[in-house]
Amino acid sequence: MSEIMWNKELVHGVVEEQKAFFATGATLEVSWRIEQLKKLRESIRSHEARMVRALNEDLGRHPTEGYFCDIGTVIIEINEAIRGLRRWARPDLRLSGPLCFPSVVTKVYKMPYGTTLIISPFNFPFYLSLGVLVAAIAGGNTAVIKASSKSKSCTAVLREIIRDTFPAEYVTVIDGGHDVADMCLDERFDKIFYTGSPKVAKHVMERASVNLTPVALELGGETGNWCVVRKDADLDDAARKIAFFKICNSGQICININQVAVAEEVADKFVEKLKAAVIKQIGEVPHNNPEYPRMITGAAYKKCAAEADQYRDRIVFGGTGDEESCKYDTTIVYPVGIDEPIVQHELFCPILPVVPYKDAEIDKVLEIIASREHGLAMYIFTNDVKWADKVMRTQQYGGGCINEVCIHMMVKGAPFNGTGHSGMGAYHSEWGFREFTHPQTVLYGNAKFNLPLREHPYEGIKNRYKEKAVRFFER
Repeated sequence: MSEIMWNKELVHGVVEEQKAFFATGATLEVSWRIEQLKKLRESIRSHEARMVRALNEDLGRHPTEGYFCDIGTVIIEINEAIRGLRRWARPDLRLSGPLCFPSVVTKVYKMPYGTTLIISPFNFPFYLSLGVLVAAIAGGNTAVIKASSKSKSCTAVLREIIRDTFPAEYVTVIDGGHDVADMCLDERFDKIFYTGSPKVAKHVMERASVNLTPVALELGGETGNWCVVRKDADLDDAARKIAFFKICNSGQICININQVAVAEEVADKFVEKLKAAVIKQIGEVPHNNPEYPRMITGAAYKKCAAEADQYRDRIVFGGTGDEESCKYDTTIVYPVGIDEPIVQHELFCPILPVVPYKDAEIDKVLEIIASREHGLAMYIFTNDVKWADKVMRTQQYGGGCINEVCIHMMVKGAPFNGTGHSGMGAYHSEWGFREFTHPQTVLYGNAKFNLPLREHPYEGIKNRYKEKAVRFFER
């Protein structure tokens, strides 16, 4: 249960305190920001055992999966920011150019927005809160983290980490339901970063628009992330990696494979290999394996089970679970048509529809995918890397992999996020710093040697040269 029963007055008080703290200028010094990042890193390390236990309590995550996906990844982000921040924050120098004479130098300063709001989800409760916080701190901002009410144990540990590390006027955690989130959105923040569903993102943007607050969104995508397996793909490799990814966090991952399109020439064989890969990794009855993650709530379990029941006659693996523990098996549905309802919305659960297609008609499949809302991720398995590269350069999606799954988001220095219904903006490493700073261009003028080119009058024999000069310099 929350330590504080949040109301409008308390939320407003926190925001006002943070605005006052930001106004002191304390966050502007890069060396100070680096110290805060180091404090955060040490606090995460000291709370690691608590974090691992909380991930298991909320999501049934094994300690190895918990560290790999939710803890170690934050440490990576912090280390990158510590190493790169001085370079990222350094003002860019530009020559002002002849049109701006006698000015010689212009600088672009990377200025923090101010007081920021981070709305984080339940599925990666540490990575998608603290990972975004790293970018906010690196950018020189204060931050309010609105944590998920669903991952109660993780939110409690998150509160403890932040409380033990930072004063509330710098960083604080607010928890509670949608009503508390709306209390936060009623406040005038300088930047909002939301991770979650497109439906809620529209609400966040609507509320942010009242104050014209800039927003970054990380979303799962309205119609899910596609994986395409061509007939020339290494089926064993594809099955192994896809099975791992669908098992991970019980499919509750915004970049997870929502549906896989498989060339019908190899579809039967692929499905058998996929079943074998799931069994090898987690067992014939996944929900009996203590390593298998759970659905976040009973409601999420029931929604997953109800979706599976609609395709009961085509479930070739899984389709059972344990409602008491909220564990629903990795479930393969085959065959599924490309226009069926199950492949036209984000599943966010361990169900995997398999859509067969004629390999010669792959272009048609890609056209259908492109006609739907942009996914947060896309994955292709094929031996024709040249073809795959062309596809990845012409489709629109957040990010993806060729002959691999998910780890594109762990590449150091590379941006991550979606487009359209899968998000806007980008973060990770320097991209996160950019997301939480505003580039301010400042030209350094000179009181001497100023030419009257831009000044009235423009008419008359003596002034005709002005237009010619301006046209010359603006070529």
